[in-house]
Amino acid sequence: GADLKERAKMHSSEVSSFVSKARATINEMANLPVPTIAAIDGAALGGGLELALACDIRVAASSAKMGLVETKLAIIPGAGGTQRLPRTIGVSLAKELIFSARIVDGEEAKSIGLISHVVEQNEAGDAAYRRALALAKEFLPQGPVAMRVAKLAINQGMEVDLVTGLAIEEACYAQTIPTKDRIEGLLAFKEKRPPRYKGE
Repeated sequence: GADLKERAKMHSSEVSSFVSKARATINEMANLPVPTIAAIDGAALGGGLELALACDIRVAASSAKMGLVETKLAIIPGAGGTQRLPRTIGVSLAKELIFSARIVDGEEAKSIGLISHVVEQNEAGDAAYRRALALAKEFLPQGPVAMRVAKLAINQGMEVDLVTGLAIEEACYAQTIPTKDRIEGLLAFKEKRPPRYKGE
């Protein structure tokens, strides 16, 4: 999250500019054309959780601490938290967490759907990071174009009605048809070998 000591010294106009830049950066993260995984091994409070919410997947250690705590400071989440948290865990529960400024650990975060995986912290303090890397390795063999357009179809489809979402999926699927990778995937399957995708 933000450095509150630094924030206390800022003029009102500087705060608005700071939050606007944070929001833009977090939106850029959300719109990256590749899968993103947040690994939370420590604290993700305020802007830190907003950044994690912009990722496609979140993994946390059971001892991690997460929360949108801004109401405790008489402000609200300003870098996407009021929009992304309800879309992730549901409106009522998101309101409860934001209104109370409650901090949850990894176990509770998993139980409410805030994170996908919870792991016991290790001595090195990087258990979530290691789990995120293992998850990323599961993604690596897939076709790059397919990964990009799957993310696009999901992200855009979640913002519209089902009929429109299905049209978005159809348009995204169409982008994979003329690719060399699609042909390589079929050949690799036929020849019983791993595919060698090139993102073409």
